[in-house]
Amino acid sequence: MEEHKIYRASTTAPVNIAVIKYWGKRDPSLNLPTNSSFSITLSQSDLRTHTTASCSASFSPPDTLLLNNALQEISSPRPRACLHALRSLRVTLEDADPTIPPLSTFPLRLVSVNNFPTAAGLASSAAGFAALVRAIANLYSLPHSPTELSLIARQGSGSACRSLLGGYVAWDKGSRNDGADSVAREVAPRSHWPEMNALILVVSADKKDISSTAGMQATVKTSSLFQTRSTEVVPREMKQMEQAILDRDFPTFGRITMRESNSFHATCLDTEPPIFYLNDVSRAAIRTVEQINQKAGKIIAAYTFDAGPNAVIYYLDENKDAVAGLFKTVLHGVSGWEGDRGAKITALEGSLPLDERVTSLLRDGVSRVILSGVGEGPVRLEDDHLIDEQGQLMNI
Repeated sequence: MEEHKIYRASTTAPVNIAVIKYWGKRDPSLNLPTNSSFSITLSQSDLRTHTTASCSASFSPPDTLLLNNALQEISSPRPRACLHALRSLRVTLEDADPTIPPLSTFPLRLVSVNNFPTAAGLASSAAGFAALVRAIANLYSLPHSPTELSLIARQGSGSACRSLLGGYVAWDKGSRNDGADSVAREVAPRSHWPEMNALILVVSADKKDISSTAGMQATVKTSSLFQTRSTEVVPREMKQMEQAILDRDFPTFGRITMRESNSFHATCLDTEPPIFYLNDVSRAAIRTVEQINQKAGKIIAAYTFDAGPNAVIYYLDENKDAVAGLFKTVLHGVSGWEGDRGAKITALEGSLPLDERVTSLLRDGVSRVILSGVGEGPVRLEDDHLIDEQGQLMNI
């Protein structure tokens, strides 16, 4: 019977790693940023959130969300804002065509699984909210573009708006009070520069001592460097970064990426009390990248750090052995080198251009590596659902 029908839609959404950081909000309730940001979408074969959205007249309220087999609070303002906006768009469709089923009135059952540590500095909330918004949009048959949907995903997690698009993505801060122009846009698709790779050094998979939200609020209130960064530094570097991507200019890309990461963490240190997201292992990764570039005589590797100690190191295919190969030599004992990506990287032979302290810090402090590269935006799954046809949880 129609009232017992289970409606389902599933998607995977990617992690994105910002090379120009979003930090600070001009309107916390709408998640409107104080500055624009720029990110690279990573391949979903390596890092992704898989979400199934389902609804039925037979489901009992309220809406529920299960993440990695744990029930999540979905009545808080951020997820509630996303669900309300998506339901409103579905209502518009139903009002225009009374023959379609009233899915907007049915309770939602949402199930998500990450293949990476949650809340560990790997943009889990970005992938999570992007997958949630995209899956429900598909469930509701919404015709809206990824940029239009980014308005909704932004309300759940600011950086989630960038995970609705693939390749090289800008999030424009906008100027309108209602946030209608604070959207994500694709600067270039993956195919424009597919040779971009990312090596992630997982220094800690623990939850951060200070969340990104709390950290950025403290920075906005107390950092004397923050205003200069948001009004002068970031606007200039956004233009330079976009041009570097369009020109496929890695040295310029790398220089801006590292300078921007340092600028971001300088504002964190300038916060009262200071916020220490990096640790000695993080700094050892920075020294290693500096040595790689010094040996090459140009920038062939670029580090960046989000609000956590994990290093993300970008490099091109042509330099995979000089960059990832050195780290493979030092970190050959940790997991993550398995698989096709790892097999293509040759460890260096002979003496390493690193001092013993840096090598020791990396070996003792890095728990695993993740190899990835620039990837596509969310992918709709036709058969791989986390909820079965009876509305029950699949084995995950």
